[in-house]
Amino acid sequence: MLTVPKEQLRDYIDRELEPSGWLAIDQERISAFADTTLDRQFIHVDEEKAARTPFGSTIAHGYLTLSLISHFAAECGIGPENAAMAINYGSDRVRFLQPVKVNDRVRARAMLKSVDDSEPHRVLVKTRFTIDIEGEDKPALVAEILSLFIVA
Repeated sequence: MLTVPKEQLRDYIDRELEPSGWLAIDQERISAFADTTLDRQFIHVDEEKAARTPFGSTIAHGYLTLSLISHFAAECGIGPENAAMAINYGSDRVRFLQPVKVNDRVRARAMLKSVDDSEPHRVLVKTRFTIDIEGEDKPALVAEILSLFIVA
């Protein structure tokens, strides 16, 4: 995560940051997510049956892809220096644009959209994350994520 003095955060609004590294989405990860969320729809866990769908394979849950933003934010997000902690505060405009097929690799691109530091020791940032699928023109998802940083 890129950290800058909170007074400089606004300088990064609407500037795309360095993307994250690529992450493979294998069947083990998809199945573990299915078990955790109790969402075992065949398109996610039954490789034979899913192969007969228009996707040609199993696909990751949209919410699995969305949940990876926490991981990717640590790599390519932005926040204020001297943050004691960051808290997920919410999501705006989440759009699932294309499914992630088993064994696809995904990465995130981040762009800071807004900063609210009107409360002492708190900085609320909105970051737009785009999750790319390697080799695809259309991203898997785009979401505006709200993160609350508690600063010293």
